[in-house]
Amino acid sequence: MNSPGNRVIIVGSGLGGLLTGFLLSKEGFGITVLEKHRKFGGCLQTFKRGKFTFDTGMHYLGALSPGQPLHNYWKYFGLSGKLNLLQMDANGFDRISFGSPDQAGGIVEFPIAQGFENFRERLLPFFPDAGNALKQYTATLQEIANAHPLYNLELPPSGYSDPFQRLLATDWLSTLDNSSLWNSLFPLCNSVTQKVSQRTTEEAQRGTEEIRLQDVLAGNGFLYDWNPKTTSVSQFGLINHAFISSAWRVAGGSQQIADILVEGIRSHGGEVLLKKKVITIRKSGETFLIDTADGDHFESSRLISGIHPAVTLGLFTDIPVQKAYHRRILSLENTTSVFTIYLGLKPGVFPYLNYNVYYPAPDSPSLDSPSPTLPNRGGSWRSSKGEGYLFMTPPEKGQGAFAKTAVIMAPMSFETVKKWEDSASGARDKSYFVFKARRSKELLELVYRTFPELKDAIATIDISTPLTWRDYTGTPEGSMYGVVKDANAPERTTIFPKTKIPGLFFTGQNINLHGALGVTVGAVMTCGEMLGLPYVMGKIRD
Repeated sequence: MNSPGNRVIIVGSGLGGLLTGFLLSKEGFGITVLEKHRKFGGCLQTFKRGKFTFDTGMHYLGALSPGQPLHNYWKYFGLSGKLNLLQMDANGFDRISFGSPDQAGGIVEFPIAQGFENFRERLLPFFPDAGNALKQYTATLQEIANAHPLYNLELPPSGYSDPFQRLLATDWLSTLDNSSLWNSLFPLCNSVTQKVSQRTTEEAQRGTEEIRLQDVLAGNGFLYDWNPKTTSVSQFGLINHAFISSAWRVAGGSQQIADILVEGIRSHGGEVLLKKKVITIRKSGETFLIDTADGDHFESSRLISGIHPAVTLGLFTDIPVQKAYHRRILSLENTTSVFTIYLGLKPGVFPYLNYNVYYPAPDSPSLDSPSPTLPNRGGSWRSSKGEGYLFMTPPEKGQGAFAKTAVIMAPMSFETVKKWEDSASGARDKSYFVFKARRSKELLELVYRTFPELKDAIATIDISTPLTWRDYTGTPEGSMYGVVKDANAPERTTIFPKTKIPGLFFTGQNINLHGALGVTVGAVMTCGEMLGLPYVMGKIRD
């Protein structure tokens, strides 16, 4: 049994739990991290299929160049300078693809480049009338970043309120309302919504007449579960600002991040324990009593949960929770899940692509037709542009000219696999595997249209669905990015690190933004609730 004393129990060893554990252990707290799986890291984990290694969820990182926000934060956590990083293509780390080889003009790729001036210059040939719009777009991204103190390692002033969290990104991008209010908030000129026009003859022949700049700017929305009805300007702006600042991959897999943080926790006297699935959380006075499935027992007056807030409350036994708070947490909508194909490739056949390809697939049959009674999620991924996918070739250490693996991801609602929700991994019936095979065939055929050479390069195929993601991460409905942050109701959908239950704190992607930078800032906020945010930020800046 562990003495409550100065001990802090952290449930979950994802990025949020490990960052929080590292910081608190460095400050002298006795840290115990409980992880239900046999491997720590959560979505940082890599996994093997034969001779091939794949990342689980952390595929690329933004703002990691020296002097940029994530680099500055991660210096404190011992990560900057220790990871095997590979900077992505400066002239197009993301390629937003439209069209089809069956259409006149074929497939057209729009580059999302690193560096704000370079970003504008690479898009301008496709949108020659949008020079002013692109300048004002990048200026507004900078304005959004400047308006968030913690993004810039600065303390929020007293009474700080996010000026962009109530504004819908889709309204900004499409400038639906050109009133003086909108013009004062977002001086983005109307050309942002114009179709490609007055292009060179070569560009005109590409068949891009129907592609709007706003479609391109929102084209990598799978990064943050873009939803035109909920995604705020803050969420859109901060994520895009970070990646345009700089974009990186971790060569050899993101497990490196978890390994460094766990080593740091242990070097400071903390412990990270595996196969410790928490089954109940009780309370005696001010002390949390935590029981695990293997019969172990832990006690602490402070508990930090890095798992989904609704799942956390579901572990409580006889702990009073305010009814309104409980209802709000349980009512929160979750972000989309994903259907993923992991490909092991034959050596020396398919080229390594130092960029990601986002393809909304305007003319393809839907891979995930939602029920008409359900909200249409995923923005441009399920809009008039149709379904799509994200294609990438993760790098190995010492990456050469050819890729060893490839990953294809397509958004998929949990409703698609709901009929099998009561089944367990490894014990699902034949119809589920028939479903997976059919969907993977459809998706691969779609990808082959852009990358025909991929077909003969495949050595192995593995598939995961929202059920896989749910069982692996423990997230309701296999949600990739936690709860939906709704610009229409920020008070209801914002989860703070300090909860209504004394001694309980949250960390992870649910409390701030998802992604490496969002979770890092969230972990700092969590530790700030225990140590004082000025103290924590002073330590990190020093």
